[in-house]
Amino acid sequence: MELMNIFDFTIISRVLSALLLGFAIGLEREMTNKYAGLRTNILVCLGACVFTIISIYGFPAITVSAAEFGTRDTARVAAQVVTGIGFIGGGTVLRHGATVFGLTTAATLFMSAAIGMACGAGMFDLAIIGTVFCIITLVSVRFFEKNVLVSSTKNTKRLKVAINCQNDFASEIYNHIVDKYTNLKEISKKLSKSDENITKITVILDVKSKKPIQAMYKEFQDLKGIESVSIQEFNEA
Repeated sequence: MELMNIFDFTIISRVLSALLLGFAIGLEREMTNKYAGLRTNILVCLGACVFTIISIYGFPAITVSAAEFGTRDTARVAAQVVTGIGFIGGGTVLRHGATVFGLTTAATLFMSAAIGMACGAGMFDLAIIGTVFCIITLVSVRFFEKNVLVSSTKNTKRLKVAINCQNDFASEIYNHIVDKYTNLKEISKKLSKSDENITKITVILDVKSKKPIQAMYKEFQDLKGIESVSIQEFNEA
């Protein structure tokens, strides 16, 4: 009966809070078209929460013989989340030459795991505060970069490029963009949901030119395999 009460009130509240807070972080990532979006952040937060709960309730505090084995450290399982999340975060970091993508996404997953562990330990105040500051950091620093850092550079514009291309040419076009444009902010490559033969490449980059859109349209017209191109100034909310 005591175990059932723990399950009813403690475990469910902790898992549910991890789901909601993971959703909040994942929503911000999804809205900005990042590699790790809603599902990834929710699952990382939930997983960290479950591992922490297992550490607390899944093992006895004392082993078979306290005199022989001593007291068991119930935090060992949860501690492995800190190192284990590095493998997932490392998978989101991409390097092409001197350009590195995905570091912020990896750091966000690390934060999601930390919030999940806080939920699993019942530290709801810390989990909520961590989530709020995480989202504030992601949104406000992006706003600062766009309106202070970028706008301080003369003739610099941030553009969003959406390219629909044939699958056979997707890698070639992707590599061409990465090699040519050094001021890439993010780039993603996904199969089209409406046509399995089409790959969609989305790029956000800064360019220094009086007429950058016209110049980029002309450039992409010369590349093989491109079905359509959409270029517009990118204004983040």
